Amino acid sequence: MDLTILYRGPLASCDYDCPYCPFAKRRDSRAQLTADRAALERFAEWAAAQQGDRLSLLFTPWGEGLVRSWYRRALVELSRLAHIRRVAIQTNLSCRTDWLDAADADTLALWCTYHPGQTPYDRFLGKCRDLADRGIRHSVGVVGLPEHLDLARRLRADLPEQVYLWVNAAEGHTYTDAEADRWTALDPLFPYSRHPHRSAGLPCRTGESVVSVDGAGTVRRCHFVRAELGNLYDGSYRRALRPRACPLSVCDCHIGYVHLETLPLYDVFAGGVLERIPAEVPAVHR
Repeated sequence: MDLTILYRGPLASCDYDCPYCPFAKRRDSRAQLTADRAALERFAEWAAAQQGDRLSLLFTPWGEGLVRSWYRRALVELSRLAHIRRVAIQTNLSCRTDWLDAADADTLALWCTYHPGQTPYDRFLGKCRDLADRGIRHSVGVVGLPEHLDLARRLRADLPEQVYLWVNAAEGHTYTDAEADRWTALDPLFPYSRHPHRSAGLPCRTGESVVSVDGAGTVRRCHFVRAELGNLYDGSYRRALRPRACPLSVCDCHIGYVHLETLPLYDVFAGGVLERIPAEVPAVHR
């Protein structure tokens, strides 16, 4: 079985305090961190044991995972396994990068977000260049707020052409056509993010070949639909895997709507769905 799993454990702490993020600058207690580590290690052990399946794994923590040793270790170990097609994580790239030397660069990938005001521009750019030098697959992106535009333009100019710069529409922000055009000049795929996608009753790969899992092993079709499909660790979720339509009216997050069968994004991101890397990085005007 080919299965894509989005894992989100109890980790909720982040070293940044972005004003547009509801999970900014949280601190997990020692007990919470211990619980997160145990949950992640249990999931990684389960994934390592599924040698009869082909797994693609994306870690989507509420907080920043790569500042925690157990996330780095899990990514390295999972990347070396033959039945793991891809292992990726969303990160603000505040961590060091030397640990990547131990990973299989053909399997591991990073989805990196630049947060202006949270880290010096040159430090973030240096981390991106370091990833490129190490041969680590990665995409880089920003939230499309007006105050981020100039730095986003600078970042696009400074990144190698082969590195995709994505732009997420800011939650609650309505874009005029002129504003949208400015962001589309940086990310030709921005129109997919600009408006929520109608999804009610439409076919989606989630619940069939894509699922989300929490720290307790509860399996749901995606992060945004709360109905449970079973548990990962007792195998009960497998009986529930089947084609199904989306029960929500709209889907407005990339990690959700990328799986809608009515959108062409599996072709657009062929080979890079989890790390948000298009099959062909769209040309931009520099």
